[in-house]
Amino acid sequence: MGTARKLETFSEYQQPKKSKGLWAKINDVKVGVLPLPLYVVLALIVYGASVYNQLPPDMIGGFAVIMVMGILLGDLGMKIPILKDIGGPAILALLVPSILVFYNLINPASMEAVTTLMKTSNFLYFYISVLVAGSILGMNRKVLIQGFTRMFIPLVVGTLASVGVGLLVGLLFGYEMKHTFFYIIVPIIGGGIGEGILPLSLGYSQILGDSAESFVSQMIPAAVIGNIVAVICAGMMKRLGESKPELTGNGVLVKTAGGDKMNEETNIDKPVDFSLMGAGVLIACSFFIFGSLAHKFLGIPGPVLMIVAATLVKSLQLMPKKMEQGSYHLYKFISSSLTWPLMVGLGILFIPLDDVVKIITPAYIVICASVVIAMVGTGYFVGKLLKMYPVDAAIVTGCHSGLGGTGDVAILSASNRMSLMPFAQVATRLGGASTVIIATLLMKAFS
Repeated sequence: MGTARKLETFSEYQQPKKSKGLWAKINDVKVGVLPLPLYVVLALIVYGASVYNQLPPDMIGGFAVIMVMGILLGDLGMKIPILKDIGGPAILALLVPSILVFYNLINPASMEAVTTLMKTSNFLYFYISVLVAGSILGMNRKVLIQGFTRMFIPLVVGTLASVGVGLLVGLLFGYEMKHTFFYIIVPIIGGGIGEGILPLSLGYSQILGDSAESFVSQMIPAAVIGNIVAVICAGMMKRLGESKPELTGNGVLVKTAGGDKMNEETNIDKPVDFSLMGAGVLIACSFFIFGSLAHKFLGIPGPVLMIVAATLVKSLQLMPKKMEQGSYHLYKFISSSLTWPLMVGLGILFIPLDDVVKIITPAYIVICASVVIAMVGTGYFVGKLLKMYPVDAAIVTGCHSGLGGTGDVAILSASNRMSLMPFAQVATRLGGASTVIIATLLMKAFS
């Protein structure tokens, strides 16, 4: 009986396994999380609607366009050798749409839908609000407080180092120090286009008498190149952290004796409750609205006040644990599902490649890169001296050289450290606002 069973088993083992059919193999190919055939069908629907002008010019159409492109570009960026190690998904999702716009390869219907989503509906600020609220409320309270108190030293030292290195490299390439400082370094560390370059252009215009638009076109290329270099540096920092785990907190800034991960008992191990995630939407929006309201009375930028408010709520333990859980799970959903699509929207509307190609030279690129590398490198070494995780400190400091909220998202997504968003926002907003004020005063003094 036993022998017969063994022979039967052996016979079953010897039978060749049925190979998958062609259709099953095609279905096994994924674009992001979607099977290839399904992705192709959905992409053709969206494309056909845009060609025949039937794409809704609202959030529905906008999400359809950026999701189709974002899923594909993010997936390619994670698979292409070398590129995947330096933030490939963020780089592709930002640059490919910008190139398509540059060559007029995106039709008007798609442009209108994306513009409505990104500008009229302000999807970028909703995204940042969710990330700030969820990441702050989901953090370990002790780490949160220590991180905010310690990050200012690497930020200040990194800013001074980037200015010094940028001026020196500019001199080596024959650039005038005044031009290098006001038109290359300051735009990179000014906090982005809307929060940095536009106010700077108005200030420069009032002081020098030329049109503000002429200054915008001179400053945007440096900001864009600096942001790309910062994204690449973030991807390289991520790879360094993977090869040397002792150098990184994987999204945690400060080392603590009692453990410094996210608040596990509140968030990570809890099952997802969709009704709590709905409450998280309201909480995130309310924090943003509070920042805008307080700005009217205090004059401080709304995003900074939003971060301060969320930090105080977390530090004083004013938010119920269940609400923290909902905000955290919403943050995880948004950051994992909509990051690359958001990058596409930013690339289409906020990365003006036509301005970049007009004035860039190899020397110009080297100067921009030196500013960012000095910022990131200083953050790394100063963070190490301050008992912070040097990789994460370098990434946060590098956000000061990004394109505002746009740059923060790109840099943190390239390094897979979206939990650092609140620190990145402080580095960008406070650092950028300080840069704009100081640069305007210096321009007036030297003009």
